[in-house]
Amino acid sequence: MPQSYDQIKQSCLRSGRLYEDPEFDAIDDNVFTSRRPPRPFVWRRPTEMVQNPILVDAGASRMDVAQGRLGDCWFLAGIASLTQHEQLFKRVCPTDDQSFDKRDYCGAFHFRFWQGGEWVDVTIDDRLPTINNQLIFVHSKSRNEFWSALMEKAYAKLCGSYEALKGGQTSEAMEDFTGGMTESFDLGSKAPQNLFTIMSKAIERQSLMGCSINAKANQIEAKLDNGLVMGHAYTVTGVRKVNARTRSGKMEIELVRVRNPWGNEREWTGAWGDKSSEWALLSDQEKREMELTFDDDGEFWMSYRDFISNFQRLEICMLSPDASIEDSKVTWEADMHKDRWRVGSTAGGCRNNQNTFHKNPQFRVTLEDVDEDDDDDACTLIVSLMQVGRRKLRRKLGANSNLTIGFAIYKLEDEDTKVPRLGKDYFLYHASTARSNTFINAREITNRFKLKPGIYCIVPSTFDANEEGDFLVRLFSEKEKKSDVQDEKTRITRNVKPRITANEDAGLDSKYKSFFDRGQAGQDGQVDAYELKQVLGAAFAKDIGDQDFNIETCRSLISMYDDNGTGKLEYDEFKQTLVTTKQCHAEFKKYDKDRSGTLDMYELQDVLDALGIKMSTRCLTAITCRYSNKKGTVDFDDFLQIYTRVVGLIETFNKNCRRGSSQASFDLDEFIEGAVGL
Repeated sequence: MPQSYDQIKQSCLRSGRLYEDPEFDAIDDNVFTSRRPPRPFVWRRPTEMVQNPILVDAGASRMDVAQGRLGDCWFLAGIASLTQHEQLFKRVCPTDDQSFDKRDYCGAFHFRFWQGGEWVDVTIDDRLPTINNQLIFVHSKSRNEFWSALMEKAYAKLCGSYEALKGGQTSEAMEDFTGGMTESFDLGSKAPQNLFTIMSKAIERQSLMGCSINAKANQIEAKLDNGLVMGHAYTVTGVRKVNARTRSGKMEIELVRVRNPWGNEREWTGAWGDKSSEWALLSDQEKREMELTFDDDGEFWMSYRDFISNFQRLEICMLSPDASIEDSKVTWEADMHKDRWRVGSTAGGCRNNQNTFHKNPQFRVTLEDVDEDDDDDACTLIVSLMQVGRRKLRRKLGANSNLTIGFAIYKLEDEDTKVPRLGKDYFLYHASTARSNTFINAREITNRFKLKPGIYCIVPSTFDANEEGDFLVRLFSEKEKKSDVQDEKTRITRNVKPRITANEDAGLDSKYKSFFDRGQAGQDGQVDAYELKQVLGAAFAKDIGDQDFNIETCRSLISMYDDNGTGKLEYDEFKQTLVTTKQCHAEFKKYDKDRSGTLDMYELQDVLDALGIKMSTRCLTAITCRYSNKKGTVDFDDFLQIYTRVVGLIETFNKNCRRGSSQASFDLDEFIEGAVGL
């Protein structure tokens, strides 16, 4: 089990040794995984580079950090946004329990990042890659300050390597620093009419914002004549309305403040830039209120019109209600659900896959109260679908490790709300009420909707079926709502032990009564598992060919009808076992569409349902892991084991469950007795 930062620190201080991280060693393979570096790196601790290293020098600032030789400007843009809020920064970079002070320094530092719905503490050693005793990646402008370089290393460890940080969206960094949810806006002619208001409210609510200019592969970080850079991640650090004194009188101008993470290189050269004559239109008092400076620091102002005309994408990271910022006006109601697309059970693909789309996880949300300022009596619902842990797979899958994801939303009528889970027929005959803008191979897709009050089902999916991955669904709304997983409850819906008709009974007697009477079923006139194995092999030889029944399957069959606990079947119990086995085989053949003699997990669920057994996704996933082969299928013998054991477990549970309750009580002996019997 990995040690915590506190344990590592105390151990190092006692031993007098500086920490060396065994999980993320100081080797070039943890920098570049797809190629060799141009020259070997020299890994140095800050104490070996400068005389008086400092973790954070006089407070973290967006002006502190500069980009190095790694294409992770999106990460730097997120850092710049983070430093705007001291409390958020200290949650990611704790400053109370770590420093370079001699009494405190142990060579280890830790940072906290939000990953897939929870905060993860990442501990690293402070050996950093250098060339000529200079940090080569993210660094502070002050040679003595090291929080940004160490934070980048911790994030690289979390993602698998430094190279894994190449390329990304600012939204990814902002969310991993805050636990918030990011909404993206196209700019230019596609910008919403109220976008400046949205940005102003975002600043008031201490949201994080980033912007960028689209670029083709050969245009990444191409420098434009106006001082802006294509394919480069910027941070929006301020929004303000100012009163300009013009010849025709005062005019209200909307301004946006933007920062280039490169620092003292490349700033906007147009109107309201650092060297612009427009600043003469403002009073000295207004300039002081804006804390206006014209330093060569990468930060600049521009008009809102120029902003939406020159940048093409804006990302706003909305903080969740648990964000610990004093005086923040967080009004969002947030729900979160974790789940997984699993091959063979819940990876149903998009709606193009008509036979499996309904197998995807489903989530139900109830909207009741309309937005206060909405004239259409509608509710705002922002839906985010995020795939979890994909960046770490780059080492194995390459740069494009994301699945192609999207979601659909369905408004439920009264009769649809009564079923625990929507089935295939529902989706064949009902259109979606809303959906994600597209299916995209990005970490996250987020869309805003205006929906009438009611109950809705959200179905997240990959575009293709049978693609596996973890995901997170987050729901933000202005008003309180209810949401939960929409799934079957594991249960038996009818008698799973079929009755024997008079004709069946006579036929069985003519075939098997003499078998018992002659004592071939055993001296005691009962069938044990080994004898049942022979009988079943003979009875189903024409149907299943050379397949042999497993002895465990026979034991499980016996347990269904062995009411006296002898481990054997009397004649009437034996007949009932044969009828049940034949019924199971008939349904097995019916749903074995390709006549392969096996069922995939989707077909398995349909067969169990036909036999009267409803299974939750959680239970079906457990069965998939336990019984399926490498191809994700089960044969008839496997199916019999699944069927008999599930029936036995449900019956054992029901015997020990109080009427109307969803919980059962066992003592240890009862639990073992029931489990062994299966």
